[in-house]
Amino acid sequence: MSTTDSPTFDGIFDTEVVGRWQAPGRVNLIGEHTDYNDGFVLPLAIDRATTITVGRRNDRLLRASSSFEPGVVHEASLDALDPATLDGWSAYVFGIAWALAKKLPEVTTSDDVAIDLSEAFGLDIFVDSDVPVGAGLSSSAAIECSVAVAMADLWNLDVTRPFLASVGQYSENHAVGAPTGIMDQSASLLGRADSAVFLDCRSLDAEVIDLGFAPASLELLVIDTRVEHAHATGGYVERRASCEKGAAALGVTSLRDLDVSDLERAESLLDDETYRRVRHVITENQRVLDTVRTLRESGPGAIGALLDASHVSMRDDFEISVPELDLAVSTAQSTGAVGARMTGGGFGGAAIALVPSDSRETVTAAVLEAFAAAGYREPTIFAVHAADGAHRLEG
Repeated sequence: MSTTDSPTFDGIFDTEVVGRWQAPGRVNLIGEHTDYNDGFVLPLAIDRATTITVGRRNDRLLRASSSFEPGVVHEASLDALDPATLDGWSAYVFGIAWALAKKLPEVTTSDDVAIDLSEAFGLDIFVDSDVPVGAGLSSSAAIECSVAVAMADLWNLDVTRPFLASVGQYSENHAVGAPTGIMDQSASLLGRADSAVFLDCRSLDAEVIDLGFAPASLELLVIDTRVEHAHATGGYVERRASCEKGAAALGVTSLRDLDVSDLERAESLLDDETYRRVRHVITENQRVLDTVRTLRESGPGAIGALLDASHVSMRDDFEISVPELDLAVSTAQSTGAVGARMTGGGFGGAAIALVPSDSRETVTAAVLEAFAAAGYREPTIFAVHAADGAHRLEG
């Protein structure tokens, strides 16, 4: 990430910089594909982030440029925002303004006055990021949340962080076209250093859970397979549809209404594929609850079996892993990891491995060697640490 954004911003825009905001990507420790099923998740914001530099305009125009598309400027008017006209990465920026306009009428101030964007002014936004794209670390939510907190600050919107998370999800669902849940935005907005966010995706109640990795001499390695995925297409949409089909057949609003005691009935009522999709979600919800309990009672060194079981469930029941992810996980497990699993939506992206600090280099070298032997593209491997959520930067 750039350490000085002003020269880059100034080279594109002619407005005066009014501030810089940053929002982190996230790693989901456990709880995959449970979020859109009203279930439980346990993500952590990470020390990889998107930073935006913002200038104030005197009109109603939004302009956006980025370090990853040098020199290209996208434009949209606050008076003519339309998801049908948004595409590419700029949809993550302009979609937030569109979603705010749609959802702000739901909010009233203490004086019972509706909030809207009628008085909002235009913005010039420069985006820079060191969250790997397509790695399952939610580079999209990092953009959305940095933009959301900046717009809330600059337009003096009296809204909460959970509301901004819902705006980010709404934008991603309806402006970008990816049917994702609310986990990514919640982690990026609510995260805290050295902690995970235990989120109930039905009530949106969130609790900060101490991880204790450093005192236990543990590190979380991200193994980015560099196999890119796309949430707006393909398997992700199909998996969500399978979950909805299973819930309907079992007579519940969402799979959150079921637990492991319902699996026998589910198996008798559902076709094999739908049953396995349902079984993953039900057992994954239980693994999240078990992980939170284990962290509290026994510490992070005891959660390895839960991470391992989560990967098996995603590989065999939900069928969202790929050979590169399986190899990363099995190699880490066999060379000293406490536990390992793929993370993110699947069909590519990254795996995570919880490793003793003195085994980090051994695990890294083993994974690199295994990928080379298999003829796979060399993965990118790095440690991440739990970080604070979206915020305005000083200076």
